[in-house]
Amino acid sequence: MDTAYADDFLPEALQFRPSAPLVDIGANLTHDSFGRDLEAVIQRAQAAQVTTMIVTGTDLAHAEQAVALAKQYPGLYATAGVHPHDASRWDDNLERAMAALHAMPEVVAVGECGLDFNRNFSTPKEQERAFEAQLALAVESGLPLFLHERDAGQRMREILHAWRDDISHAVVHCFTADRDTLFGYLDLDLHIGLTGWICDERRGHHLRPLVSDIPLERLMVETDCPYLLPRNLPAKLKGRRHEPALLPWIVREIAQWHGMSETELGAATTQTAQRFFRFPTESKKEY
Repeated sequence: MDTAYADDFLPEALQFRPSAPLVDIGANLTHDSFGRDLEAVIQRAQAAQVTTMIVTGTDLAHAEQAVALAKQYPGLYATAGVHPHDASRWDDNLERAMAALHAMPEVVAVGECGLDFNRNFSTPKEQERAFEAQLALAVESGLPLFLHERDAGQRMREILHAWRDDISHAVVHCFTADRDTLFGYLDLDLHIGLTGWICDERRGHHLRPLVSDIPLERLMVETDCPYLLPRNLPAKLKGRRHEPALLPWIVREIAQWHGMSETELGAATTQTAQRFFRFPTESKKEY
């Protein structure tokens, strides 16, 4: 593939190829910032051993785009849900559309859904209504849940506790909360997704002593790109857009705080993701 822009390529210092293949469980590849060079982004991810990427669907339009990308590119899968910011838009038509997406083989989870009481772009009541409706869709489809929570840990745990016997697996993606919230989720047998937030010594330092408390069979890794560019990178990145090829740097940081090698942690999180999302047994050909 011909690339017209020199800045499409990562600096040599950031080209990191671990020995074990990795799964990025949360990549916002439908974001406008990837419109120009998505194919190169996917190629760089493959070169960095990020062989599987789950494209996050946060509303109907983005979920449909995520499915389209999953159909186009081997190694990509999709989630389909409505983010709590957009919960006010939930209605019967949207529910039917989401149910149809959940029946598609490219969709491996219901979400991104949950609660966000930090900004309240939708009211808490609207958020809870949309969240419970999507919990019902997860029960109906049998798919695991891809959850968002911010400043709403107690209410999230209360709702999930009421549904826990009916839903299958669930992962709290981009976990950034405190110890009590973490242990509350682990007590509910939830999985935890960690991002480059842990690489930020200003905002993510509180996570570091908690990492070793997360069992490997509950831990997964993600970029949440193009957001949350890690601050532990050994070179600056022009434009500061995060991408899946940088996931190995996040794995390295998490491994340090988990007290094991990055190879061991990478292999464990990949195994956990494969089991959680139930990827097809016949893997797609490499892109």
